[in-house]
Amino acid sequence: MLVSSGAELNSTPELMTIFVSVLCMVFPEVSDTRKHDLSRDKKGKVVRDDQTKDLRVSIGGPAVEDGLIKANPCTIKRAGKGESPERPVLTIKEVFTLADAIEPRFRMLVLLATFGSLQWGELAALLRKNVDVESGTIRVVGTTTELKDGLVAIGPPKSEAGKRVISIPATLLPDLREHMETYAEKGEHGHVFAGPKGAKLRRANFTRVWAALKKAKLSGFHFHDLRHTGNTLAAQSGATLRDLMARTGHSSTRAALIYQHTAMERDRAIADALGKLAEEALKDQDPDGSGT
Repeated sequence: MLVSSGAELNSTPELMTIFVSVLCMVFPEVSDTRKHDLSRDKKGKVVRDDQTKDLRVSIGGPAVEDGLIKANPCTIKRAGKGESPERPVLTIKEVFTLADAIEPRFRMLVLLATFGSLQWGELAALLRKNVDVESGTIRVVGTTTELKDGLVAIGPPKSEAGKRVISIPATLLPDLREHMETYAEKGEHGHVFAGPKGAKLRRANFTRVWAALKKAKLSGFHFHDLRHTGNTLAAQSGATLRDLMARTGHSSTRAALIYQHTAMERDRAIADALGKLAEEALKDQDPDGSGT
């Protein structure tokens, strides 16, 4: 199975990058994410190809999200046309704008992906018994895998580090409590997130929900940008390398270092801005240096 072969490369970032790059060359029409749903039939006619799109999303996107590869080769334009920009880090205002624009039953999905640094599969597998609204914590013990026959299998995270307890900001708890009462399935084994008719979450189905955000002029964001944003915000809040590893569920320092480096760059920008303010203040001082 092609996806399984990709999973076997997870421990080697270089091989994973090569693997995803080969997919882009095999399916050139999907090398630009803005054209990810295009393919050609035997007569050369351009048609939709959701299977190709799903393959790109299921391998390239999560590989970047988990720090296995620095960038998804499938999002890079072909030679001579430049490169697509890095995935965006949303502002907190943008996150809440997205949450308020999406269907109400998926509002907490957006917020927990961001402020809990949770992956799609972890959210889709989340059970009621693993959410403690009183203490504001979520226990991550499972993730979903979408099979070829359309079934959704739930299994443990790919590493022991993926099993973790995450604290949720207190400001989200009233909304989380309301979601549990209104939309979560009943019983301790009920899913926290499910479709309107009780179906398990699937990427293909949710893509249609996410696409509706274009009506609110919020296109350009991918779902995994939410976790990327949450990780970045956590780093900027002062989280240590070990804190980031624990919160994101990574067993290696590679991905956490990326976010910590981003936070350090932001800190340098702040320091430079402060320096300019200091220089301007010094220029305004009296010749005798009194500053009055």
